[in-house]
Parts: sequence; structure tokens; C-alpha cells
Amino acid sequence: MALQHVMRRATETASTSTPAQPGAGPVPAAVRSPEAVLFEEMVTAHLDPLYRTALRLTGRPQDAEDLVQETYLRAWRSLHTYRPGTNPKAWLFRILHNAHIDRYRAATRTVQTVDEMEGQDPAFVVHETPESVVLSGVMDAEIRQALMALPEVFRSCLILADLEGFSYQEIADILGIPRGTVMSRLFRGRRAMRRALADYGREHGYVKGN
Repeated sequence: MALQHVMRRATETASTSTPAQPGAGPVPAAVRSPEAVLFEEMVTAHLDPLYRTALRLTGRPQDAEDLVQETYLRAWRSLHTYRPGTNPKAWLFRILHNAHIDRYRAATRTVQTVDEMEGQDPAFVVHETPESVVLSGVMDAEIRQALMALPEVFRSCLILADLEGFSYQEIADILGIPRGTVMSRLFRGRRAMRRALADYGREHGYVKGN
């Protein structure tokens, strides 16, 4: 499976090298340093949510696998900066976000701009929000398409909050933005999802027209 492949590559990295420190170099695979043990614990504990989020960010399994591998490679190289007591999941997601942004900026994909997201909401009453539908495990093609169509800044916030359960402050730390910006982006992202999924919601009984 893809996740097993990523885990194997990540743990092999920890077995054949040391975190980036002045003068550090490769060590024998048989030597299990405390850093290697910590890193392997991170790989085991957080691989699933990292891959799940990477897949929602990229939309393609191969790209998601590459992004997670890049995340763990960066994490291993930066492990000397990790401080005991830090939330390891949030620390890894911060690295994942930075790696994704680097890849995103290098891509030529055209996405909808923030300004294009603005406008009047359609006249309907929402009885269950699209984000709560996603949280319940419903990920039909329409929902995945609507999520991928969101501008990157909104999509990242929505995934971290509604799919991974991070708090506003944790999201702010992960994305490197103020807490108020997180709240604003979540509001606008959720509103955009409601607009995009209006027809879907009516067809499935989540939304009723006036």
C-alpha cells in the first residue's frame, strides 16, 4: 500500500542518517539514536492524517505520497529544532504545509482567485453545512471537486479545522497567520462550499430552497 511504502522510506531515512546538525554525517543503520526512535514514533503515529490531508490538498495519490515523503524528509533534517512538549502532529503539519506551498508555487495550475469567491450567497436555508457532511465521512465526487476548487488559503484552513480537528490557534501556528485570519478564512471557505454544493445539498436533502 502507498502508506506502507511511505513509512518504509521514512524509517529508512532515519536508519541511515542523522538530523541536520553541524558536522553530522551518516551513521550505521544498526545504531538507533534517540532521534531515530522519536522520528519513527512520529511516522507511525501521524502518517495516516498527514497522508489524508496531503491527498485532499493535492487531489492525487502519487502527489500526496510524494508530499508526505518530502514532509518526513524535512522533518528528519529539522528534528534538532523539535522541542519536547511541542505537539508533534501540529509540528509535522506545519512542515507539510510549507512543503505543499513550495510545490504549489512551483506548479502552473490556475485556480480561482479570492476575489472571484466573493458575491451574494444563493437564497436557500442550510440545515446541515457541507463541512459537517464531510466530517460525517461523506466524500462524494461533488464534495471533493468543490474542496479542490477552493483557493489554497481557504482549502488549507478548512481541511485543518473541519477534517483534522485543529483549533483556531493551532491552525494559526501551522499556517503562520493570525488567529483572526484563520477565522475569516474558515468563514469564507465554508460559505464558498455552501454555494458550490447548493445543488448537491438539495438533491441529497441537506439544503432546502426558500
